Amino acid sequence: MPHPALTPYSLNAHELTNRFAVAPMTRVSASPGGVPTLEMADYYAEFAEGGFPLVITEGVYPDDEHSQGYVNQPGLVDAEHVAGWREVTRRVHGAGGRVIAQLMHAGALSQGSAHTDVRIAPSAVRPRGEMMPEYGGRGPWPVPRAMTEDDIERVRAAFVAAGRNAVAAGFDGVEVHAANGYLLDQFLTDYTNQREDRYGGSVAARVRLPAEVVADLRAALPDHLVGIRLSQTKVNDFTHRWAGGAADAEVIFTALAAAGADYLHVASEGRDWLETARLGGGDTITALAKRVTGLPVIANGAMHHLPQAAEVIERGHADLLAVARGALANPDLPRRVAKDVPLAPFAPGMLEPMATIANTRLWREENGG
Repeated sequence: MPHPALTPYSLNAHELTNRFAVAPMTRVSASPGGVPTLEMADYYAEFAEGGFPLVITEGVYPDDEHSQGYVNQPGLVDAEHVAGWREVTRRVHGAGGRVIAQLMHAGALSQGSAHTDVRIAPSAVRPRGEMMPEYGGRGPWPVPRAMTEDDIERVRAAFVAAGRNAVAAGFDGVEVHAANGYLLDQFLTDYTNQREDRYGGSVAARVRLPAEVVADLRAALPDHLVGIRLSQTKVNDFTHRWAGGAADAEVIFTALAAAGADYLHVASEGRDWLETARLGGGDTITALAKRVTGLPVIANGAMHHLPQAAEVIERGHADLLAVARGALANPDLPRRVAKDVPLAPFAPGMLEPMATIANTRLWREENGG
């Protein structure tokens, strides 16, 4: 029997040939000014050529103030950025794929910016853990500056401007990055958000800014996809869970659906999906998202493990499967699954000494991949 992830799926007006999507993966391979390169166009096009019908880009910074998280991270701020991304979207579309720009404000988790050394966040709370060497960071995170209401309004405006630039660059939509510990997730998280205004306190208040950003983009981009990525875990805190469990999740999902999200993308920080998705009573966080919103749901976390991927689709836990490291090792993963060809294993050396596209390509050349 064919793998259930090979069945078609309709994501709004976009007819997808199968349920596999490329998950966003930070590649720190743009120019120093954040302009996408021809190497990046080759990288993204390879996934579409390999049978992935949906590609979600790495996190793209939306302004030239405080949003950039990494050196050589791509942006969607100016005309050069738009022109660079236009070649990426042209190539992906030419291979039959759809491509979504993930818009990401790093907030307190900025570890390399061409624009400023100042980090902003909901509250002046030092992030847990240390910066990530694979993305050029070292040592403890600095303490960020607590955001003012004016800062919040500027961030909202930046997301809208970047969304419009994404449309100008030919993207089929945008994904709001509210996961993995970055700025919008910092507002959602109880211990990083100690505000006493309308953006802090209860989970309904902490989800306010992510919902406002979704609503802003929905109004600005009425004919394009607007999704949002969420996670309980973070790049600097793998053990975090929403304090209220399913009750918090229901408030968050409902607010984002009401704001106009077209889909919910629930990530588990590169860890096994079953480990992070289970709720009390045997339910999963993705199944809960589907049930309370009726929206399409993308699950992420070891979806290259094909028995697990089959279970997620067959049992209605999610509609689409976002693949990260499995896609790096197998850019043609959907075609391999269709032909029952074994998948190549992911190797950490693909991301060493930094997680660049060039280092992954070099590893493949040296290892026959």
